[in-house]
Amino acid sequence: MQRESELKKWLHTCYPQQDFVLSFAAADADFRRYFRAVFKDNHSVICMDAPPDKMSIQPYIKVQHLFQAINVPKIYHADAQKGFMALEDFGHTPYLAALLQDKRPEVHKILLLEAVDELITLQKASLPDQLPIYDETVMTREMQLFPEWYVQKELGLSLTEKQKHLWQQAISAVLPVILAQPQVYVHRDYIVRNIMLTRGRPGILDFQDALYGPITYDLVSLLRDAFIEWDEEFVLDIVIRYWEKARAAGLPVHNDFDHFYRDFELMGVQRHLKVAGIFARLYYRDGKDKYRSEIHRFLKYLRNTSRRYHELRPLLQLITELIGAEEIQTGYTF
Repeated sequence: MQRESELKKWLHTCYPQQDFVLSFAAADADFRRYFRAVFKDNHSVICMDAPPDKMSIQPYIKVQHLFQAINVPKIYHADAQKGFMALEDFGHTPYLAALLQDKRPEVHKILLLEAVDELITLQKASLPDQLPIYDETVMTREMQLFPEWYVQKELGLSLTEKQKHLWQQAISAVLPVILAQPQVYVHRDYIVRNIMLTRGRPGILDFQDALYGPITYDLVSLLRDAFIEWDEEFVLDIVIRYWEKARAAGLPVHNDFDHFYRDFELMGVQRHLKVAGIFARLYYRDGKDKYRSEIHRFLKYLRNTSRRYHELRPLLQLITELIGAEEIQTGYTF
């Protein structure tokens, strides 16, 4: 309540002699919260509350400037010392809500292809030396969240020496493939919860953790989601359409689609391991249980992918030993 009171006082300094009603809008997995201020003339702004002792708003401001090629919220007011920002309001309908409300595949395809177009626009605007590199150290640290938080905390297990060897084999199979990919701006959380249904073109949120890294990462984030799932044929269709659009746009994707799809899938392994670990950490360390029930979906993604590629058999064996076998349709094999 103290932060909310401070936010109201700050807003009154930004919008003097303008009455508004402040209401809670959303919360992130980290310490940020969002409020909506609605003024008497019915215009509104979104207010970010990022406690400065926990995090800085400077990365958001920097990336917002770099991402001007896409539809990101305008920053009307910002106070780094207080940890407050007043931002453009993109409305009430994230893609996730729209997709869950209207389950027709043709609608899903239209919306996802609009998100693909926005992603390609972002990638075309990429410049080196503007963002930190999504390098081997960061990727390895993220994957280690799986044994550290999912295996140890969620399963209550420790890897045996044999399982540690399987784990290292899996890491060694994935890292060279994803590190060899062309590099672009990577949003890092390009998911349907962070894409808003707005007039004209989608609105893109939650980009402050962006890095410069593998070209397939954000496509994986979009199509291998935590809260909604599509069958393999549908995902393959969207990936093909991205690949065709990316080539037409001059992006450095591989000329052979099978090669590109393998890049996409192995990038997915890295992200699925990371997210399973993060969701477990949110529950056991931070007391947030909103995401814990979705870990199973990333285990399913991991099983499906590791069954399709011989170099990922150690990962499949490890997952089977840890949580058992499960019959899942494997879809396409390359």
